[in-house]
Amino acid sequence: MGDSTDGAEEETGVAFDPDATGVIPRLPRLDGSSAEVTDGDEEEEEPGTLPAIRLPATLHIGSPPKAPEDTEDTAAKDAKGSKGAKDTAPEPAAAADAAGTVPTKVAVPEAAVPKAAVPEAAAPKAAAPKVTTPEAAVPEAAVPTVAAPVARMPVEAPPAPAKAPVEPAAEPPAKTPVNSPARPPVETLTKAPTKTPAKAPAKQQPTPAKATGLGGRVGQLVRSAPTWLPALLTVEGLVMYILALRVAPGPLRGVNPADINGLGLIAALPASAFAAILIMLVSFFVTVAQSTDRKFLLLFQIAVITFALHGAGSLVASEPRFPTAYIHAGFVDFIGRTGETAINIDARMGWPGYFALFAFVTKAAGITDMTTILQWTPLLTNLLYLLPFVLILRQVVATTRARWFAALLFVLVQWIGQDYFSPQGFTFALYLAFVAILLRWFGRVEPRTKPIAPKGLRKLLGRLDAMTPGEIANTGTFRADRLLMLMMLLALFFAATASHQITPFMMLGVLTAFLIFKRTKLTWALPFFLGLAVLAWISYETVGFWAGQINAIFGGLGRILTNLQTNTGDRIAGSDPAHALVLQARLGILAVILLLAAVGLLRRLRRGVFDRAALILLCVPVLALGLQSYGGEIGLRIYMFALPGACLLAAYAFFPNLPADSADVRDETVPIRKRNVRFNPEFTRKLSVVLAACFAVLFAGAFLVARYGNEKFERVTTGEVAAMHYIYAHDKPSAKVLYLTAKEGPEVTPTLPWGEKDIELVNFNGQALVYKDPTQIAKAVATLKASPRNTYLAVSTGQISYLQLNEGFPEDWGAKFRAALDASPDVKKVYSNSDAALYTWKKFVKGTEIPDPQPYKGRGDPTSPWTPVGLAALALTWASMFGYEVIRLNGPNRAVRARRLLLWVSIPAFAVAVAVIIERFIYIASKN
Repeated sequence: MGDSTDGAEEETGVAFDPDATGVIPRLPRLDGSSAEVTDGDEEEEEPGTLPAIRLPATLHIGSPPKAPEDTEDTAAKDAKGSKGAKDTAPEPAAAADAAGTVPTKVAVPEAAVPKAAVPEAAAPKAAAPKVTTPEAAVPEAAVPTVAAPVARMPVEAPPAPAKAPVEPAAEPPAKTPVNSPARPPVETLTKAPTKTPAKAPAKQQPTPAKATGLGGRVGQLVRSAPTWLPALLTVEGLVMYILALRVAPGPLRGVNPADINGLGLIAALPASAFAAILIMLVSFFVTVAQSTDRKFLLLFQIAVITFALHGAGSLVASEPRFPTAYIHAGFVDFIGRTGETAINIDARMGWPGYFALFAFVTKAAGITDMTTILQWTPLLTNLLYLLPFVLILRQVVATTRARWFAALLFVLVQWIGQDYFSPQGFTFALYLAFVAILLRWFGRVEPRTKPIAPKGLRKLLGRLDAMTPGEIANTGTFRADRLLMLMMLLALFFAATASHQITPFMMLGVLTAFLIFKRTKLTWALPFFLGLAVLAWISYETVGFWAGQINAIFGGLGRILTNLQTNTGDRIAGSDPAHALVLQARLGILAVILLLAAVGLLRRLRRGVFDRAALILLCVPVLALGLQSYGGEIGLRIYMFALPGACLLAAYAFFPNLPADSADVRDETVPIRKRNVRFNPEFTRKLSVVLAACFAVLFAGAFLVARYGNEKFERVTTGEVAAMHYIYAHDKPSAKVLYLTAKEGPEVTPTLPWGEKDIELVNFNGQALVYKDPTQIAKAVATLKASPRNTYLAVSTGQISYLQLNEGFPEDWGAKFRAALDASPDVKKVYSNSDAALYTWKKFVKGTEIPDPQPYKGRGDPTSPWTPVGLAALALTWASMFGYEVIRLNGPNRAVRARRLLLWVSIPAFAVAVAVIIERFIYIASKN
């Protein structure tokens, strides 16, 4: 086991990082077989010193000269413990220890160490050696008492027993060479052991003096390959990947958009792109397999892999992908122009925090075109996710390999596609930062002190509670730091509450679960404080949304099976056979990552570790399935929020061990029931790295299918954008757009870049029903005829591709449908290119005017009689609960009376505030 460790250190050639958790160096084996040259002690070597030499415990080269009387007293006192010790000799005593060798540093002047072999005549002139001997490893009886002979001992003078195994102290052979008055010649001591130190440096990294000539330099470069090769491979893979996607299409290079089919972008990627991704993954695992935690290199490698996987769409597309991102840019444009929000235009304007932030940034920076921001937001968002997630990983008790592999899994299985320019992508980063702060500054890890129940469920829970915590205890934080982080927690939560509908409930659920399972030092006042903030925002700030459709908020509560069917079965049924593989690949990734998480949890339990935080992060988001279908996307949101916990537990399936806790215990932990260990731990450790690498390659391939499987209709072309800009140029005083759909309903959104400009003037709520027979255009033409003047029927490649892949429309449907519209005498084509066409009604009644746009300023938000009382109760509740939490940060015994007073004030105020919120829901909904 010691040999394997030494080999790992030789391969890397990287100095040990004391901050690395999980990989701790092991001391070399002290078997006493031969002297070895080591790295030396921590103290700085003086000029003219030789490397530290490990000598047998039976040999010590003396100590600094002492007073004769002290030496004699000490020797006489210590000699009582050695059998057969009759007098003190200038040689080391023979009180041998079976522990092996001890490190010894010998200092020799340069004059005493010639480049060649030491001549015999020079041996008596050698200076006194500098000896450093640990006191714990050497009995005091072994310390020589005569200083003068020791000072003249040559450097290369280990005794002959250095070549043999260490013998017990009581055996005569161990004593004879030491206590014999007949001392061997100096030449013998000089020549005999010189062979052993000469072989030891061959195992170490060669010094620059020995790397003479081209061959020596090449050899040194090869031996140091573990240091520089991973970084070189990473950069090489990155450059190779960019060239493979950006150059003109050709053999083994370039991407032709015409090759994108039902499988998505993966059908058009060249073979060189897959080779580049493989090179990046191999370089990552080469670094992970090393003995040191190379944090910056590993983070750089994961960032490069993130760029390759999540930036592929941005590298290939000529326009920002994903049509819904354009309407979000329209919200930013509207708020920047008007300084207001309009919830009657779109319900998402009821949570305008994200849009208002970018409206401020773009206006302050003078940005008028958001194309670049939309183009690279997916990549930048995923890079932003890594920062808080890595901080979360640093708060768990795991090996270095487990932590970094969890970070890699988080990148590989994040196919959800919610990282575009959207509030949910932004607030997910806030969610990760919220969890990281909870674990880092408010984490709580305390050993169980209560006895375990004798039987039943309480016994099982007690045994789980008594296991080793999977989180690192939080120590050493100042009160000012905790107060600052508490303010940061509140800021993150308020920002998420004002920006997204679901993220605040995920934050609140995680905080509550941490309190239930005793993983945070915060009190129960905080979840009540935050929960009231969410309810108050919905009741007071989004009243224009729910006033006329209260069922939209509470209608899906408890319908778990219905919401699950909406998010899974409805998305697979009726799909194109090739595109159905994409949807099944997504479900396959979900199944595999959950299976690995279950295996990782069980393997940690076998080692006596209970990972409460990871289990909470995995299970809490599933509770959202009982809220509502969220437009058929609640399943996607649950998957996204469950990823941190799932990836961490899945990494434990490969690397479940705990890190070594001391420098002399390199081995990682094994299961508690050691009789079940059937394989060599060194072999299983290497096998785990290989299996993890294989799964990473499979996940990377599946990611390209699952993430970019919708690329045929999610990509936006230049022609589609130009068609929308034509509408914006002709939207005065208003305009309306009809988009194609196979089934009408409020949950169907346009598959075209809609709403980028003038969202208060252009209405995109019109739907034109179409059929698989492209000649049946009567329904679409009738809808166009019934619409007001300046209404456009938009036909685009994105809509046609969506109908083909998800509704089973024929391959040539788009061309035939456009031909049928061109031949219709009732419509006329006002704009056309290869990607899109706009049609309008040809025969409007003369004198018909274009209607005015729908006013976005309503008559004001409705209210209720008790609203002023509710507002006052809200302010009082928040002030008292916040004061309670701040005082509690100083300790459980600080200002007990003040905290009790604040608690008695906050409880009735909280009850009144909640009662008024309920009263508003009932009263306003009944009036509308």
